[in-house]
Amino acid sequence: MLKRLRTFARGASGMAAVEFALIAPFMMVLFFGLVELCNALNAHQKVTSVASTAADLTGQAKSVTAADLADIFAASSAIMTPFSANDVSIVVTSIGGSGQRNVGKVLWSVTNGHGVAHNAGDTINIGNPATLNAGDIGLLPADCASGAQCSLILAEVSYTYRSSYAKIITGDLPMTDTFYTKPRRVIAVTCNQCGG
Repeated sequence: MLKRLRTFARGASGMAAVEFALIAPFMMVLFFGLVELCNALNAHQKVTSVASTAADLTGQAKSVTAADLADIFAASSAIMTPFSANDVSIVVTSIGGSGQRNVGKVLWSVTNGHGVAHNAGDTINIGNPATLNAGDIGLLPADCASGAQCSLILAEVSYTYRSSYAKIITGDLPMTDTFYTKPRRVIAVTCNQCGG
């Protein structure tokens, strides 16, 4: 009996195969999890880029039409490549001052068809009021009482990331980002044929 135990303890011919069989599933999950994490981070970075691009392109214009915004949506959505642009929701909104710091009124709002636009005249809080110090002016100062005095362009983007390994690792992962910019060439960008 001792002789058999010694022979078993010295035998290493099948040990590598046993170790591989024990470690392989863990290594596969680790590998695909790392690939999935990198893809999700890449998608989130693209969502941020879409938001900044949509706001920036709109902020460069003096006036836009529904057709101009459709072009801006198409150009911004193209950033999502190689991810599907069909799941991208973009809402571009022009916000005028209201006489309160970082509180604005919607001048106009347009969506690419996947999101919900804001109604003209709705009140929007800019950022988190709790993070402003008493002396901060904010993006919309208190002395700005209308869109004729100051305005912002807000781009809101949402995207549903769908994993190629969805049944195994993550499933759907909603991603959102917002971006504010001030118009470059006018006080407030007007939107013709935008429907309010």
